[in-house]
Amino acid sequence: RRALREKVIPSFREHCRNWLFPVPSVTEAQRLWLLFSCIHMVALQALVGHQYGAAPLPTQVEASEYQLLLQQSQQAGVCTRQLERAYRRDENVVPPSYRLMSSVKSSCSPPVITPNLFILPFLNIPDYGVLFLSLALGADLRFALESGSVEDILNRCVIYFIKVILDIERRDFFNKNVLNSQAGISEQTVPAPSELLSQLCDSFLPALLTSRQILLYTTTTECDHRHGYTTARRRAYADSLCQQVFSDLMALTDSSSLTQLRGKAQIRDYVKQKYQQRPLVLTGGPCTGKTVLVARCAEQVSGQNFDSGRHIDFNSFDILHLKEISIFLNTIEVDVSLSELEERLASLLAHLPSTKHPLVLILDGLDQLDNNVVAQIISGLPSPLPDAVKLVVTVSSNRGGLLQAIKLEEETGYACIQLQSGDRKQCAKLLESLLRTSGRKVTSGQQALVNRALTSCCLPLYARLLHAHTSLWHSDSDVTESSLPDCVHSSISALLDHLEQKHGSSLVARTVSYVSLSRTGLCESELVDLLSSARGDPAEREGTVSQVDVEWLLMDLKDFLVKRPVADSRVLSWVSRHFKLVVTKKYLGTHEARRKIHSEMVDYLSGGRAVFVNHTSETENEPDGQPFVFPATEDVCWANTRKILELPHHLQQSGRLEEMERGLLMSSGFHRAMVQAGMLSDLVAMLEADEGSTKFLRERWLLASTLKSSACFLQTSPLQLPTVMETSLLPYLDVFPALEGYVRDIRRDRRKNGKGVGSLLCSSSSSVPPIRYLGPNPKSRANSVVETACTECGVVVEITDEGSAWIWRGSACDLVELSLSKEQRELRFAGVKSSGRFLLLSTRCNELLAWDVAGPERLIEVKQSLKTESAAVQTASTIEGFVSCQEKLCTWWKKESFVSVFDMSSSTVTRFQCQSSVMCLIASSNSLSVYCGQEDSTVSIFDLITSSLLGTCVNSTRSAIMQVILCEEEQGMACVDKGGSIALWDIADKQQPPRLVKENSNQGKPSSVLNTDYSEAVSTLLVCQSHQVTLWDTCNWEMWDQFLASQGKAFTQAVLSLDGHLFLALLDHFLLVLVWRVSTGECVLSLETNAQPLTLLKTASDIVCVSQDGGLTVWDSEMINAAGTATKMRRGVKAVVVEQTGKCFYTADGSENVWRWSLDVGLPRFTFLHDGPVEKMQLSPNGSHLLSLSAGEIYIWQTKTGENIARIRGGGAADVLITPNSKFGVSISKRGLSRVWKLPHGGIVCSIHQYLSEAQVSAEGTFLVGLRYGDLLAASLWSGSISKRFSCIENSERVVAFRTLWDHPDFVVVLTASEAVYTWKLSEETVCQHFQLPLTFHCQPQDFHMSPDGSYALLSTDNNSVNILDLSRVRLCSLKAEGPVIKACLDKTGGYVVYVCNPSGLERSCACDLHSKLVLTVIRLSDRERVGSVRLHKTPLVLTVSEQQGVFVGFDDGSVGVFSVAEAALNEEEFVWDRENLKGELIKCPLDREPLRSGSEAIPVDSSGTKKNKKIL
Repeated sequence: RRALREKVIPSFREHCRNWLFPVPSVTEAQRLWLLFSCIHMVALQALVGHQYGAAPLPTQVEASEYQLLLQQSQQAGVCTRQLERAYRRDENVVPPSYRLMSSVKSSCSPPVITPNLFILPFLNIPDYGVLFLSLALGADLRFALESGSVEDILNRCVIYFIKVILDIERRDFFNKNVLNSQAGISEQTVPAPSELLSQLCDSFLPALLTSRQILLYTTTTECDHRHGYTTARRRAYADSLCQQVFSDLMALTDSSSLTQLRGKAQIRDYVKQKYQQRPLVLTGGPCTGKTVLVARCAEQVSGQNFDSGRHIDFNSFDILHLKEISIFLNTIEVDVSLSELEERLASLLAHLPSTKHPLVLILDGLDQLDNNVVAQIISGLPSPLPDAVKLVVTVSSNRGGLLQAIKLEEETGYACIQLQSGDRKQCAKLLESLLRTSGRKVTSGQQALVNRALTSCCLPLYARLLHAHTSLWHSDSDVTESSLPDCVHSSISALLDHLEQKHGSSLVARTVSYVSLSRTGLCESELVDLLSSARGDPAEREGTVSQVDVEWLLMDLKDFLVKRPVADSRVLSWVSRHFKLVVTKKYLGTHEARRKIHSEMVDYLSGGRAVFVNHTSETENEPDGQPFVFPATEDVCWANTRKILELPHHLQQSGRLEEMERGLLMSSGFHRAMVQAGMLSDLVAMLEADEGSTKFLRERWLLASTLKSSACFLQTSPLQLPTVMETSLLPYLDVFPALEGYVRDIRRDRRKNGKGVGSLLCSSSSSVPPIRYLGPNPKSRANSVVETACTECGVVVEITDEGSAWIWRGSACDLVELSLSKEQRELRFAGVKSSGRFLLLSTRCNELLAWDVAGPERLIEVKQSLKTESAAVQTASTIEGFVSCQEKLCTWWKKESFVSVFDMSSSTVTRFQCQSSVMCLIASSNSLSVYCGQEDSTVSIFDLITSSLLGTCVNSTRSAIMQVILCEEEQGMACVDKGGSIALWDIADKQQPPRLVKENSNQGKPSSVLNTDYSEAVSTLLVCQSHQVTLWDTCNWEMWDQFLASQGKAFTQAVLSLDGHLFLALLDHFLLVLVWRVSTGECVLSLETNAQPLTLLKTASDIVCVSQDGGLTVWDSEMINAAGTATKMRRGVKAVVVEQTGKCFYTADGSENVWRWSLDVGLPRFTFLHDGPVEKMQLSPNGSHLLSLSAGEIYIWQTKTGENIARIRGGGAADVLITPNSKFGVSISKRGLSRVWKLPHGGIVCSIHQYLSEAQVSAEGTFLVGLRYGDLLAASLWSGSISKRFSCIENSERVVAFRTLWDHPDFVVVLTASEAVYTWKLSEETVCQHFQLPLTFHCQPQDFHMSPDGSYALLSTDNNSVNILDLSRVRLCSLKAEGPVIKACLDKTGGYVVYVCNPSGLERSCACDLHSKLVLTVIRLSDRERVGSVRLHKTPLVLTVSEQQGVFVGFDDGSVGVFSVAEAALNEEEFVWDRENLKGELIKCPLDREPLRSGSEAIPVDSSGTKKNKKIL
C-alpha cells in the first residue's frame, strides 16, 4: 500500500490531469489505503492480504450493551476492572454510550482487554459478536460491493488477493485454543481471524465473481517456513502489483465516459411568478446567510424546467465589470464601448430568453464592489425587466445608498426579502437541530453556557460555528464561559486552533491559506498536490502530507466549505467571506506571508508541481508540468481553464510581474488556452492593461490588436489561432524582436504536434493593425471635436464643440478630461494650439491659458493687452497659432497684424507690429529672432530681445505665406505661399536685406495649400493641396514628385512618415487613411479607422488619427514603415522556381527583372536584368544555372554570382527547358528550329525541326516529349529526329495531356480525349491502359499533374473540390474544398496536394476580414486528412511546392509567401532569420534594400552557336 501511494497514485493523478479533462475533484475517502477513488469514483480497488490481522477495541459501545457486557463477564468470573477503567460514559451521545479513553487508544503496550471479551454477552445472538471482531476491510468491501448497481461495480471494481502459504497453521491453531480457553469461549462459537478472512475470500468474493463478474487477481506465494515471507519477496510482489494496478487504472479510466460538470443556476419561488418585471433584492446584515441562501436556491432549482440561468458570485472575483456580465450571457465582444455594451446587454435580455426558457441572473455580493462599478452594472440592466428575465441581487442592509440607487434605477421598484439575524431561541433551535443530526447533545449545564453565548450573538453562522465546538464536548467535559467564543471571528479562530491540535499547525495553516488566496477556489486534487509538495522551509513541514491527511482535514471543514462548479471543475471555497478575513489576519497578516503562498501556487500552476518523495529509495520524482492545453485528439483540445484562471492572479499578487508579462501574457500557449476556453475578450483586456510590468507594453498592444481584428474568425475557428498570429506577426518581427520567441513557440508546438502549415516568409496585409484604439468618452460621445493639437512629447489635446478639453498623454494612457482647479471649472474652451512642450488653450471668454506638459497639470493665464477694449468686447479673438522660444510665447491671431510675446518667467507682454495679417511664424534656433509670414506675401524679421525690425522680403507671387523654413546651416530661408510656390532667400548677411536666390512656381491646378510637413532629417517638404500632394527635395529645392487625387476625391491632409519614404493622406468623406510609397508612387496601404477621420498627428513613435467623434486610432510608425516599404516586385509575380535545397528561389513578374531570394534573410539578394520582359525561366536541377527567356533571346546566368554567362539570340524561342543532368538546355521555337545546346556556353548539339507544344524532357534526359496536332511524339535529344510516337491500337485518339515520371524515367503517363489514362514505355514503345474516367467525371488538361512516382494524378478542380486519381489503388478521390478552387498542385514527393480556394457559405455572409480571405490548404493524400490551412492576405497568381514540401506562393501585388508543412522534412528553424545576418540589412534604408543588379554583360551567341564580340549593354 505504501508503494501504491508513492508510485502509482501520483502517476495516475498526472494521467487524469493531462488526458481525462476536465479533472473534477477527488471524492472523500476515509481509508485511502484501502479505497481510493479518482474522477468521481472512476475506479474502486481493494487489496486483500494474506493475514486478517487483529481486531481493534471498539471506540464506542452503547450503554445497554456495555452494562450487559459487565454483567455477563462478572457472572463468568472474569475481572472487569480494566474494562471499567478503559471506558467512560458520555451522555452527550445519542443514545448514551461508553467511549474508549484516549489514553487507551494511544497506548503502545499490549492491551489486557481482548476483543473476544466483547463476544461473551452475545453468544446466543447469531453474527452479532462477529461485528466486534471484523476489521474495516470486510465492512468496506461489503458496503462498496453490495450497495452499488451491477453495472457500476462491473465497470469500476478490481480486487487483488494475495495468499501466502506458510507452515504456521499448527501454531495458529494452538494460539487460538489458548486464547479461547482463557476467555471461556469454545472455538466452535468464536471465529478466528483466519476464519473471518476465509469467509471473506472464499465465500463473499467468489459469490460476487459469479453474480457480478468482478475482476479479481489472486496471487499465491509459497514460502520456506524457515525464512517466511521475506522483504525481498514482499518488494517483488509490490513492484508487480504497482505495474498491474496502474495498467488497470489506465484501462478503467480510458474506457470511462466522463461528462463535463456544468452547473445551472436556477431559482424556484421568485422565478415561478409570471409577469414579474421587478428584481428581487435579498438584504441582510453580515453573516445572515445571503450567499448560502442563493447558493442553495441555485442548486435546488436544477430540477425545474429552466434551461438558462447564470449565477455570478462577486465575492469570488477580484473585479467584475459589465463586460464580464455580458460574457456570462453568451455574448463575446472584444472591442466595444461601455455604451455599446449596455445596448447589447439590453438587447440580449429582451430577445434571448423566453417564457419556456427564462433567464435567471443572480448577482451575489454586489455590495463588495466599488461604487462606480456597481453603478455601471445597475445602469446597464434594463428597467423594467423583460418578462422572461429574473434578477436576484444580494446586498448588505448597511449599504443604504446602494439600495436607494437600485430603487431609483428601476422604474417599478424592487421586491425585497429581509434576512434578519434572528433571536436567541431561533439560533438555539438551529443548534439543537444540528447536534441532533450529528447524533450529539449537550447537558443542561452546558446548555446554559450556550444560551448565554447566543444572547450575545444571534447570527446563523455563529450557531453553526457553535455546533462545531459543542459537538466535541462530552458529558464530563469541564466547560466554562471562556470555552465558547463570543463572536463569529473568534469562533472561526478557535475552530482553526482546534484543527491545528488535531491535524498539525502547518497543514491547517497552508490549507486554509491556499483556499483563501485562490481566485476562484481550489479542487481537492490541487490541494493535495500543493500540500504534499516539498516546498518551503523543512522546519515548517510536519512530515509528508498524504491525501488521507488532507481528506480528514476537509471532512472537519465540510460544513464551512462549499463545492461549486467553476470552469468545468468543482472547487472548494468558503461559505462566508469572514473565513477569509480571519485566515488573512491569523496566518497571512504580512505581505511577505501572502506573497509566499501566492508564489508557491505560481510554481505549482507553472509546472513545478508537487514533488513526491519515495522514502525507501530517498529519491525525488517530479511529474511533467501542467500544459496550457490538453490535447484530446488531433483536431480537438481542451483548455486548462484552472491554470488560466488562477495563474495570472497569483503572478500578479506575488509580485512576479515581469514573469507574468513575458512568460504568460506573451505566451502563445496561454493565448491558445484563453481563446479555446472562450475568453478572448478577457485576454485582450489583460494585454491592453498597463498595470504591472510595461517593458513589453507595445508588443502586448500589438498582440491585443491582432486578436481583436481576428476575433470573429477565432470564435468560430479557435484552433487556427497559432496560424493567424504567426502570419500576422511575421512582417513586424524587425520592429518588435521580443515577439520572435512568441513565433518560435508556435513553430515548436507545431513540430511537436506534427501537423499544421506554418509561415516562413509572409507578405504583410494591405492594412496595418493599430496598436491602440481609444473610443470617445461616453460623456462626450454626442459631441464632435473642433480642434486638436499635439506636443513634441506626444501629448494630444482635443477640444469638443461643447467646450471640454480631453487629453491623451501617450500610448500608455487613456483619454481623460483635463482637470481644472476650482476657479477654472466653469471654463469652456474654444481652441488649442501647440508648440514644443507647450499647449495654449483659448476659452470662449477670450482668455488664453498656457500649459507646460513637462510639468504638473496646471494652467497659467497668458496676459494679453494688445487689443482695444472695444474690439475685445465686440468679438472674441481667434488664436491662429503660437511659437515657444524658451520661456517666451509668441502668439498671433486671425486677421491681426501683430504678434504678442508673453514672458512666462516675468509675466510681461511685448508686441511686434507687422504690415498685414500674420499667417505663420518661426523662431531661429537660438531664439534671438523671429520670422513672420504675412498675408501680403511679406516676411518680416524681428529681434526677439529688442522687438526691432531686422529686415523684410516680399515674394513675387503676392500670395499669403503659409510656412517659413529656415536652413540655418546654408544661411537660407524658404517661403511656401498659399498657392504652393516656393521662394528661396539668402539671409547669410544679417546687415543686408534677404536676397532672392530661387523661385519655384507651382505649375499645377491652382488651389490653396491645406497643410505642409517638413522633415529636416530626410530633407523633404510635403505640400498638400486638395487635388495633389507635392514633394520637394530641400537639398536643392527641386520638386521631387507629385501625387494626384483620384477622380472625384480630394485630399484634406497629408503628412510624411518618420523616415520620409512614405506619406499618409486623408481624403474627404473617406474612412481610410491611405499610405503612398514615395519611390514608386503607388498606394501601398490603407489604414482602417472606426469613424470619420478629422486629422492626423505625428508623435515620436506613433501616427495618431483623431476622429470627428473624438476617438483616437494609434499606429506604430515603424510598423507602417515595415509594411509600406516591404520588399516586393513592381508587378504581380508570374513565375516562381525553387532550388533543391529550398533555401533560395527565383521570381519573375513579367518585367525585365528576375529576383533571386534567400530565405535565410527573407530578402532578395540579386536581380537579373534583361533587355525586355521575361517570359519564361528555368532553373537547372543542380541549382548552378538559371535560364531566362526575354524577347526571344535566352539568357544563361551563374546563380551564385549573378553573372550573365551567355545570351543566345535568334530562333524566336517560345520556351526553354533543361535536362535532368543540368548539362543541356533546350529552346522550343514555334516557327523556327528548336535547339539543343550545352550548358553553360550554348554550344549547339542538334536541332529539332518540328514544334512540340507542352514539351517536357524525359527523366533520363534522352527524349523531348511533346504534342503535335493531338499526337504525342518523342524527339531524340542527340539527333533531333522524331523517334517515338504514342499510339493506341484499340482507339487511335487525340492526346490532351501527359506527364513524364522522374522516379520512372522510361514511362510517360498519358491522358486521352476519351479521358482514359495510359502509361507509355518509351524504350519498348508499349502502351498500357490503367483507368477509364466515368462519364460523370471530367478532367481538366490544364490542371493535369502527376506525382514523380506516378502514384497520384491531379485531374481537375471543379465543383468546389480537388479531384485526385490514386493509381496505386486505382480509385478516384474527390477532396471537398471550402469553396471554388483557384490554384492546386501536387508536391514533388506526391504525398500532399496543396490548393487555394475562395471560402463560401458562412464565411461569405460574414463581413470580417479573415472570413473573406482566400485559404491555402494542405491535404495528405495517403489518408486524405487535412494537415493544415492558412489564410492569405493577397490574391495568389503562382503556386508551387518544393522538394522539401515548402509551399511558394506569388501574389498579385509582387510579394511572395513561403509556407511549410509541419510533418514534412522542411525544418522551420533553419529559416528563422538570424539577427546577426540581418543586422547589415536592417541598418540600411528600406528603399536601399533592392537586390544587387546584374546586367547582361555576356558574350552573345547567335542561334547557330557562333560567339560574337562582347558587348556591354
